[in-house]
Amino acid sequence: MELLPAIDLREGKCVRLIQGDYERQIDYHDDPVAQAKHFQEQGAKWLHVVDLDGARYGKHYNLEVLEKIRAQTKLNIEIGGGIRSETSVKILLDTGINRVIVGTKALKEPKWFKELVYANAQKIVLGLDGREGMIATEGWTQTSKMTVMDMAQQVNDWPLAAIVYTDIARDGMLTGPNIKSTLSLAENCQVPVIASGGVGSLEDIWQLAKLPIAGIIVGRALYEEKFTLEEALKVVAER
Repeated sequence: MELLPAIDLREGKCVRLIQGDYERQIDYHDDPVAQAKHFQEQGAKWLHVVDLDGARYGKHYNLEVLEKIRAQTKLNIEIGGGIRSETSVKILLDTGINRVIVGTKALKEPKWFKELVYANAQKIVLGLDGREGMIATEGWTQTSKMTVMDMAQQVNDWPLAAIVYTDIARDGMLTGPNIKSTLSLAENCQVPVIASGGVGSLEDIWQLAKLPIAGIIVGRALYEEKFTLEEALKVVAER
């Protein structure tokens, strides 16, 4: 199991959106590269990056920042946000990104997504962002008619690197993850599941670490010093 500290990028800065709302933004750090280096110094092996501008507008806005993080750290990096073409995926993989997260386009064009996954086995991650069980798209500004579980079942035997499951209602709230839904997804899908959204304490990390999942993403709790990355990594290692 991996613990992945998160960097959410907007206009080149580390920020956090409350429940995915672009009007409810918290600013944390003006230098994402320095933040990534700090995570590495604390023991992180992976970094979860979200291009919020890309998620909202459907194209890369923070590629230069990402390239600097890649060049100046040894972290394994996964990135999502606005990745809706093979060209975007190729650019990111050629930059040295380890895993690319696709969300909106995967739902809208499943045939295209399947071809992408099989052409890039174990390098593509499916981003499933849930709002009351339904998948949210377009940077969480729209809600689809498909459930998280239905989509997971469709890709059950594909060579995906992982599924990142985020409960939007809990994201950035520090109120605890959705243990029930995360467990249900993990137990009913062969693809490794990475949990995201709601972690606010070491107890939350402990509860998630009990589940048959591949990773835990932590963002706001680290920035607001609810616990240290070293402490969280220790809890995961103990489980």
